[in-house]
Amino acid sequence: MKITFYGAAKTVTGSCHMVEAGSKKFLVDCGMFQGRLTDQMLNYEDFPFNINEIDFVILTHAHIDHSGRIPKLYKAGFKGVIYASTATVDLCSIMLADSGHIQEKEIEWVNKKRIRAGKAPSDPMYTAQDGIDSMELFNGIEYEQEIVIDENIKFVMHDAGHMLGSSIIDIDVTENGRTEKIVFSGDLGNVNMPIIKDPTYIKGVDHLILETTYGDREHGQMEDQSGKFIQILLDTIERGGNVIIPSFAVGRTQEILYEINKYAAMKGISDRIKKIPVYVDSPLAVNATKIFECNPEYYDDDALRYLLKGDNPLEFENLHFITTSDESKALNDDPTPKVIISASGMCEVGRIKHHLKHNLFRPECTVLFVGFQAEGTLGKKILSGEKLVKIFGEEIAVNAEVKYLDAFSGHADKNGLLTWIEKMEKKPKNIFLVHGEFSAQQAFKNTVFDRFKIPCIIPSYEESYNIDGELIESLIPTYKSTRFDILELLSFLKQDVDDMTNSVKAELKNNIETNELMEIKSRLDNVKLALEAVKSRK
Repeated sequence: MKITFYGAAKTVTGSCHMVEAGSKKFLVDCGMFQGRLTDQMLNYEDFPFNINEIDFVILTHAHIDHSGRIPKLYKAGFKGVIYASTATVDLCSIMLADSGHIQEKEIEWVNKKRIRAGKAPSDPMYTAQDGIDSMELFNGIEYEQEIVIDENIKFVMHDAGHMLGSSIIDIDVTENGRTEKIVFSGDLGNVNMPIIKDPTYIKGVDHLILETTYGDREHGQMEDQSGKFIQILLDTIERGGNVIIPSFAVGRTQEILYEINKYAAMKGISDRIKKIPVYVDSPLAVNATKIFECNPEYYDDDALRYLLKGDNPLEFENLHFITTSDESKALNDDPTPKVIISASGMCEVGRIKHHLKHNLFRPECTVLFVGFQAEGTLGKKILSGEKLVKIFGEEIAVNAEVKYLDAFSGHADKNGLLTWIEKMEKKPKNIFLVHGEFSAQQAFKNTVFDRFKIPCIIPSYEESYNIDGELIESLIPTYKSTRFDILELLSFLKQDVDDMTNSVKAELKNNIETNELMEIKSRLDNVKLALEAVKSRK
């Protein structure tokens, strides 16, 4: 058996792994790269494998960093089956078309610049219609339903507790008369989250591919932060500001609505909550909420109790769904204090950027983050404390209060991941750590070995491993893998320069200390010397 990592390798996006077993080659996920420019560049390159050799795809869940390149795969000629949970199929039917629409809009803006520069226009990665057409390949299956590919490969999906329909992929592979179990965690969910069930604990595994988004930190408790969440809303509204919540349209938005609805029914606080206007400004989130409402079989016991009482947990007084761009623009002209929940969750695309542009500079407002912010994203810059950020080419001061509640995260934290391993009766022989920043993976690797004595591997982009029982052989990284590492380092350098530029600009009026300026200049001089040394070797 051979596994090659074509995404989510030392980064949190672009999940894509190829397994070669018996006579088959198949992908687990085919996600879009987000965040750093060097990551996004990979979206537009040809797939680093022969599409005609891929027999099928197994999709862990619908989030774009796991599903977002499926229309590109389809457009390039792939016609195999894509296995996913039934809820994931429903969600992909709206998310992939929406993603294609975003590609079309973004390329319009790019092409205006290209045409002005005398360059030929470019094509989008794929269109909304490509997203719609790719749905013909999907085959919806239920949790715990065994799928037999052939005499050598069979798999089942377990509930990953990350979002509606998210799955752990449990695969049995038979080679040379020996059967081994390989498990892909997908995005493993946090416990005690609104609406959905907790992650499934599995009995055991031989080889584990495990996400590590929060492998180096612990979340707060939901029961503690739920009250803080409501208090942030009340405090901001009372001082006349807006609460801007960048939120993933699918999963996080519905969980936020569930929490507001829960408090709106409580004695003593309900009247104050019910008066707050709440706007969901994302056509995708509106459609996703309808799909949540149509799939109650995925709900946990608390959410089901709401339904049995005749209460829709995703609807309440003063909740408004915004679909048109005119309605969205009107929100920023309306002086009434309000809550605006809008995508994207990392503030990279979509209507959230407009709301940030109109509210970030206002000290009475609050920007509330409830999900992971990848390196290089606008959301990460705001959360990291930058005082000036660029939105649509304009510098915007960050005067609003910035808050982060990690208990709303859909990902298990360090303890959640460790508990999931602990519950296995048969521990894995080895663990491949994916879907995490490299620093988080290194920390988690050390923790796992200290606690379980299980060796962990942190694969690089396009790195392959042959697995024969307990023996693992790392194959030599390709030229493209090395090039990607170099581009990633250059991306970090660019980010460092941007940070220093913003620091100098933000402190100009505050008479920045001479020694701080000299330190920044020294760092830039070192970069200049290094680049000159490279040029001299040419």
